[in-house]
Amino acid sequence: MSQKSTECASQPPSLGDIVDQAHEAVIERPVEVWDKNPKIETKDLLTIETAVALVYNEVSHAVMMVSPIELEEFALGFSLSEGIVSSADEIYEITTKRLDQGIEVSLTISNQCFARLKERRRSLLGRTGCGICGAESLQQIRPPVKKVVSDFFLSHNAIDQATRSLADHQVLQALTGAFHGAAWCDTAGSIVQVCEDIGRHNALDKLIGKLHLTSQLERGEKGFLLISSRASYEILQKSAMANFGFVVAMSAPTSMAIDIAIRTDITLVGFARHDRHVCYTNADRLF
Repeated sequence: MSQKSTECASQPPSLGDIVDQAHEAVIERPVEVWDKNPKIETKDLLTIETAVALVYNEVSHAVMMVSPIELEEFALGFSLSEGIVSSADEIYEITTKRLDQGIEVSLTISNQCFARLKERRRSLLGRTGCGICGAESLQQIRPPVKKVVSDFFLSHNAIDQATRSLADHQVLQALTGAFHGAAWCDTAGSIVQVCEDIGRHNALDKLIGKLHLTSQLERGEKGFLLISSRASYEILQKSAMANFGFVVAMSAPTSMAIDIAIRTDITLVGFARHDRHVCYTNADRLF
């Protein structure tokens, strides 16, 4: 699959980027506002929510509710973080088709990957909620994940800097108040890439896909994940699959997320605020 070159996003998005993203992901609707005064009729910007079907080798595998932007990145990231493919090279083509009911994203993957996918016999409808809906047994909730390979340390100052600047990079969240953000940050705390979606898992999948399309993970660039949401089971599961050694969440982690972080050697930080955050695992990698 062809790769893209993308500019570093260490600076907040430009006005042109804001207009392009808003046009694809946001819609205007009339509303009535009550603010201790007679009602005010005005207009509000709302996020567009779309059903996206992921189809592998002409067989539908999952239907997700997604913000209809960066769908190629989403499909690639989902395929990698779910273990459907082991590398981007095992995806030969990604195409999108808009239908009346939603958007169909079709992926052509290797025969070996497709055979492995069929063996899993999983239905993932409704995935955006708990992340395990449709699993056929309890054993499928904890699939085996290798420990991450991470050989560097991260400063508390870098975490604080990234946390302070995330809001400036979340264009769609600023417009609607309905988007989660997933950001890849360098070891100095500068935000390199940001993806937004109505679902926190979707935002992370888009980020993983974008990092692969820009070859940043393949080049071994060191950094950490920053998410605007809580750190749930699936966030850590996907992070481990992507070999993210540091996960920083602006909200709380769950107990299962901490368990996965321990099993995979991820340094997990929660409640990231200005001048304060809490480390739950592998604190010896922070300075």
